[in-house]
Amino acid sequence: MTIPEITIAQPEDRARLIQTAVLAFVTDPIARWISAGAASFLEATRDFFDAFGGAAFDRGTAWTANDGQAVALWLPPGTAPDGERMVGVLQEFTSEALFEEMMVVIGQMERFHPHEEHWYLPIIGCDPMYLGEGLGGMLMKTALERIDAEGLPAYLESSNSRNVSLYERHGFEVIGEIQHGSSPVMLPMYRAARR
Repeated sequence: MTIPEITIAQPEDRARLIQTAVLAFVTDPIARWISAGAASFLEATRDFFDAFGGAAFDRGTAWTANDGQAVALWLPPGTAPDGERMVGVLQEFTSEALFEEMMVVIGQMERFHPHEEHWYLPIIGCDPMYLGEGLGGMLMKTALERIDAEGLPAYLESSNSRNVSLYERHGFEVIGEIQHGSSPVMLPMYRAARR
């Protein structure tokens, strides 16, 4: 197996790497619950992901493997998703009932989110063409080396139970469960600071 090349994505890479993330979530339970139709999924997820993790491109904390085969959008301390834009996307692309359920889910996400200074991983994903090549693991390892050097904890929510073992191998622990109404289960995961 060839060792993947992990680099920091540049702001001009934002649109194409958001597309990689969208492809990665094509069978994700939460993403498809929000937007089941193919056309609306592609458009809604692109816009939602840009609002959710796009700030990583401006902060120099968007890592990519092999120039776009996989991407991890980390938000460092002091950086947050664009919540207002996320809500706008949900309003545009979901029914009123689904929107109300999703707002409860987002409220649950906020309750689990750490209050101390930490790094947050809203999005990590691999183009399905390259699954099984270790790209996600290398993206995690690279980012966590920086996070550990800063002595900070890390946090994420796993929207797909198949990914939990990857996160656990990198030191994350499940700290609860997020679910409301018809939503699939999402697992908040925390990784304590390492020195």
